[in-house]
Amino acid sequence: MSTTQFTLDDLKRILREGAGADEGVDLDGDILDTGFEELGYESLALLETGGRIEREFGITLDDDVLTDAHTPRALIAAVNALLGVGAAA
Repeated sequence: MSTTQFTLDDLKRILREGAGADEGVDLDGDILDTGFEELGYESLALLETGGRIEREFGITLDDDVLTDAHTPRALIAAVNALLGVGAAA
C-alpha cells in the first residue's frame, strides 16, 4: 500500500501552477469546503488540475471524480482513496 498522501497543500500548489489563482481568492484561507467555482476554478481548470494530479501521483482519475468533487475536501478524499491512504490518513 502506498504511503504517499495527497494533501491540501499539494492541491493548492497544483491549482496555482496549472490555472493560477483569482486575485479575489485566498487559497491560504479555509477553503476545504468552498466550491471550486466559488474559488474561481471552472471545469477546464479542474481538468488541467486532474491531469497534473494523475502525472504527479501516478493514478488515473475517472471523469466522474472531477465532476463530482465540488470542493477541495471531496477531491482530496477521492485522490487519497485511489492512493490507498484515505482511511489511514
